Amino acid sequence: MNIILTIVALLIVLGVVVFVHELGHFMAARLCGVRVNKFSIGFGPALVKWCDKCGTVWQIALLPLGGYVSIYGQEDMFDRKKFNELPADKKCGHYLSVPAWKQFIIIAAGVFMNFVLAWGIYSALFMFQPKNVQLPVVGQVIQESVAFHAGVKPGDTVMRIDEEKITNWGELIIAKELAANRDANVLLLRGDKLVSVKLSPAERWGLIADGSKTEFRKKGFFGAIRAGARETYNQSKTLLVVLKQIVTGERSSKQLGSFITIAEVSGQAMAMGLFAFLSIIALLSVNLGVINLLPLPVLDGGYLLILIIEGVTRRKLVGRGMEIAIMCGWGLIIAMFALTMWNDLVRVFGL
Repeated sequence: MNIILTIVALLIVLGVVVFVHELGHFMAARLCGVRVNKFSIGFGPALVKWCDKCGTVWQIALLPLGGYVSIYGQEDMFDRKKFNELPADKKCGHYLSVPAWKQFIIIAAGVFMNFVLAWGIYSALFMFQPKNVQLPVVGQVIQESVAFHAGVKPGDTVMRIDEEKITNWGELIIAKELAANRDANVLLLRGDKLVSVKLSPAERWGLIADGSKTEFRKKGFFGAIRAGARETYNQSKTLLVVLKQIVTGERSSKQLGSFITIAEVSGQAMAMGLFAFLSIIALLSVNLGVINLLPLPVLDGGYLLILIIEGVTRRKLVGRGMEIAIMCGWGLIIAMFALTMWNDLVRVFGL
């Protein structure tokens, strides 16, 4: 694949997803009366920068693999003594000068914007991209498979798996992944009769789609909005299940990839056209939103959890214990980065 195309695709995908995430924090801080010192796309020395009328420095930095907003006083959230010692004029616009519910909004806004971006893209794709959808009709059942022993027959249409309604083969695959380690109750349409079967956990159920059963689908505005929300929810749920399975050892951590994987997939999607490229942006936006909600102290989810604990206990979490928790959080992030990089290097160079 063209290396330039791959790099350009990576920069666009990461740029859009990170910008939208940080824009959420920025907008929420401004609305809540908190000053933003800097808005940066990338890390390291600034290549381009300018200052707006509110005093925020905007910059594009040398290493474009992420970004951040520097909110005035947020680094003091575990050191309220430092805030209390500030003169009155220095407290104006300080992160700790606003109530906890506003702090919650500021932190949650980045993840919220990632889900909104994904929802918007998926909705637009459902509205403007006609899809030749593979219907959930069974063409073949592999002999001696889980589905074979459960009584599934060629020609059956999968209507529902547990509580999930199935309208195409892609949804069937997602529902199967979500039921990877438990029995799944499957509702089939056989002729004009409904048949219920139970499929046991297995790497494969043994179902092969009937390739001739397809149809073109394009949704109207409200249908696309609903379908976009459902797709965003399904992708989020699938990622959470995959992460849980990796943590519990049910799935190999070798499946995790770094920005090298993101670059490869983004380049392939860009080469395939606009719709495929937008799909990758939406998927990465969902992934960034979900990962940032994990309850690690250095991620948005960790800070939200801290605010919830403080709200319930009516006590501020401060001191050496929080410093250690933050350091451990950074340690986990660095370890995860190293693992994903190693996986990609092994895959690409066969180390």
